[in-house]
Amino acid sequence: MNPIYTKKQGQYLIFIYYYQKLNKIAPAHADFQKYFAASPPSVNDMLKTLERKNLISKERGKARSIQLLIKKEDLPELE
Repeated sequence: MNPIYTKKQGQYLIFIYYYQKLNKIAPAHADFQKYFAASPPSVNDMLKTLERKNLISKERGKARSIQLLIKKEDLPELE
């Protein structure tokens, strides 16, 4: 099966999965920035791309509202 996401997108998705599993809340932008050593605009662009591809959903105007729309078995391993 060819994944519907790039390697980097897959890492963001599995990060969301494990972050939520460990912390019982979705990651904030700052959590992505720290883990991926990424700038705020690049994190924002990535999350918009994942949402556009229907891999995540977010509630507009609500912090930490990211929800995965893909099953765990369709995610890569966290690197």
